[in-house]
Amino acid sequence: MATVTAPVPRTVPAVLRHRAVHKLVLLAAVAAILVPLANARWASGTWPDALTVDLSDPLTRASDWIVDNRDSHPLFLYFFGHVSNAVVLGVRAVYLVLLAAGWAGVTAIGALVAWRVAGIRLALGTAAAFLACGLLGMWVPTMQTLALMVVAVLASVLVGAFLGLAAGLSDRMDRALRPVLDTMQVLPAYAYLLPVVMVFGMGVPAAVLATVVYAAPPMARLTALGLRGADKEVLEAVDSLGATARQRLLTARIPLARRELLLGLNQTIMMALSMAVIASVIGAGGLGDRVYQALASVDVGAALAAGIPIVLLAVVLDRVTAAAGDGTEGSGRRGWVYAFVAALAVAVAGRLMGRLDWPDAWVVQVAQPVNRAVDWMTAHLYSGVPVVGGTADWAAHFTTWVLNPLRDGLQWLPWWSVLLVVATLAWLIGTWRTALTAVLAMAAIGVLGVWEPSLDTLSQVLAAVAVTLVIGFATGIAAARSDRVERLLRPVLDVFQTMPQFVYLIPVVALFGVGRAPAVAAAVVYALPAVVRITTQGLRQVDPAALESSSSLGATAWQQLRQVQLPLARPALLLAVNQGVVLVLAVVIIGGLVGGGALGYDAVFGLAQGDLATGLVAGAAIVCLGLMLDRVTQPTERRAKKGA
Repeated sequence: MATVTAPVPRTVPAVLRHRAVHKLVLLAAVAAILVPLANARWASGTWPDALTVDLSDPLTRASDWIVDNRDSHPLFLYFFGHVSNAVVLGVRAVYLVLLAAGWAGVTAIGALVAWRVAGIRLALGTAAAFLACGLLGMWVPTMQTLALMVVAVLASVLVGAFLGLAAGLSDRMDRALRPVLDTMQVLPAYAYLLPVVMVFGMGVPAAVLATVVYAAPPMARLTALGLRGADKEVLEAVDSLGATARQRLLTARIPLARRELLLGLNQTIMMALSMAVIASVIGAGGLGDRVYQALASVDVGAALAAGIPIVLLAVVLDRVTAAAGDGTEGSGRRGWVYAFVAALAVAVAGRLMGRLDWPDAWVVQVAQPVNRAVDWMTAHLYSGVPVVGGTADWAAHFTTWVLNPLRDGLQWLPWWSVLLVVATLAWLIGTWRTALTAVLAMAAIGVLGVWEPSLDTLSQVLAAVAVTLVIGFATGIAAARSDRVERLLRPVLDVFQTMPQFVYLIPVVALFGVGRAPAVAAAVVYALPAVVRITTQGLRQVDPAALESSSSLGATAWQQLRQVQLPLARPALLLAVNQGVVLVLAVVIIGGLVGGGALGYDAVFGLAQGDLATGLVAGAAIVCLGLMLDRVTQPTERRAKKGA
């Protein structure tokens, strides 16, 4: 006779059965043991000197060895030297072709390509963008940037497509490349400049190769995604016809991945332009160099004159490549032949007429009027505005009331408590591997001897992220609940998302001057579009059935938002937080150019003064900080399933 066992009542509250509570209890137990030991051993809150490794001497010796052997060592003579020469020759060849085509020929080629890809409206916009570059007196710098872009994009596409092909066809390669690409995508652009400068020195080769390393990952990732996402039924049909692996790749997989490949090209072009502008710091020349020199002398007018062509190039390249991905316009072979013949005819006509260079008489001087406007703003808007105060007052108050207390608070905390907080946050949203990676990355910053500057940078990132999330979530919620608001925001967000990071520094310097607050303001403006878009998309994708059910129960619009939409959109909101953190860090680092200080200043100083030891240590700390912030703010289903 079977006995029936009565169920044991659950006396433990539900909150105590939650996985996060178990993690917190375990962390509290570990902290109870380790914190007294750490406090007894290292009473001061600063990172102990005994745990610091001074890399300045070995890095200086390595830099001196590279400089001394760059012209004699076989590694440089037969490998790096050939790579450098190939890059220089490629950029120079493209630049000479652009100059030989003349302003009329280049404008005609750009407009006709846009016409064949996207239609007459974008063709007219492309022609207007090139003409505006000439009118602003930036034709030659624009051609320099475009030449560097062409070579860098071609190399990035080749490298990215090769890696993506390998990852798309091999599970082992995909597993090997995924963490590398994940890490590369969270690193600020500035971090890529330092290693290539150490090997290739200042100049065009270093700028092109840094751009390739920065811009190739999206092409690799999207190529692999497209190949792996090919329709299984189509592949089975091709297999049934006896196609070989190569035929299956060329006739099925690559054509089916066309949209992803063109999206990868679009992303690669945009990232290459952004990096090519930043690379002006290491001697790339072009428009970025004009912006950099103008910002260094706080000449807002000259910076704007060079910044506008950068924005125009970004918008045109984004629209043309996006239209190519949509495939909305015809691209027949005969049409392309006609377009090529027409562009060639315009270029030849301009050459015969001796109109290759943009006429000086057609240049419109905007620097002086802009600087006069900035002077007026300085006199009237910086301070003394009744009730609200001026922009300089806002920047000073934000620095005094937010940035300084946050920085001082982080630097006051004992170093081991910072590591404990990082471990707690990373483990709560991920696994013990996530927490270990984040803690090791943060500890590496202390080992490098830049603990306090890193906490200064972290304080700027946290302040900028807080402002970004408040404004971004509020704007995203408004756009998700109103079609009219979304339509009004869409063109603004499109333009802001195509602008390179460097350009955001120009308006904030005009409004706020130089300092940490302007760097934070630029980071907020740069990160806002991504946060708004992700928030809007996440809220709009909430199951309509859930909204209808809550509405039938009499829930108000506010109750629907708070109790239904926001909880169901939690993954999208967490992704918005992660992207906001990564994008903010990228611009806070560049803010070293406008007085942001901390790690950004050390990186800029190291590059500008040739002090690679300082620059490389700051760059390594930036990498570690970016890796830590990404791990702390990136929960994923994959990590949750592997939860400790």
